[in-house]
Amino acid sequence: AVARGAKVLGIIKGAGEKADSFHRTRSSPDGGPAIATIRAALADAGVAETDIGYINAHGTSTPENDKMEYGSMLAVFGEGLKNIPLSSNKSMIGHTLTAAGAVEAVFSLQTMLTGTLPPTINYNNPDPTITLDVVPNVKRDAEVGAVLSNSFGFGGQNASLVMTREPA
Repeated sequence: AVARGAKVLGIIKGAGEKADSFHRTRSSPDGGPAIATIRAALADAGVAETDIGYINAHGTSTPENDKMEYGSMLAVFGEGLKNIPLSSNKSMIGHTLTAAGAVEAVFSLQTMLTGTLPPTINYNNPDPTITLDVVPNVKRDAEVGAVLSNSFGFGGQNASLVMTREPA
């Protein structure tokens, strides 16, 4: 972007990916592949867990997947997870399947560009066993310097990106 004079919208600082063969449509319930994916993205980015200011969750709103993703994030972020705002754009646009990761990356970049955390709409009956700082139903304003975007897809394709703002 710099070489062609375009505005830098954000930087992909790190990526993690892991394939697993648990099931063709379900993620491994123990979260092992998702944990490895998130850790790899953070390591590749060279950032600490405490640097992440927002998580764009895969967030399919299915009991099995939500518990798996929560457990995976908890394994990586520990008690600090409860202090990181999180939402899922799937609540607003549905599951775009193959395009989901790309769409989630755009939402994540827009979060940093606009200072607006997108909501998880229709978040009316949260699972009491999943204790997260979900952005419920309406946007929240927040300046975010680094985001984690999770995509845990069909066929065991797991990817996480760490994106940051352009350096000042």
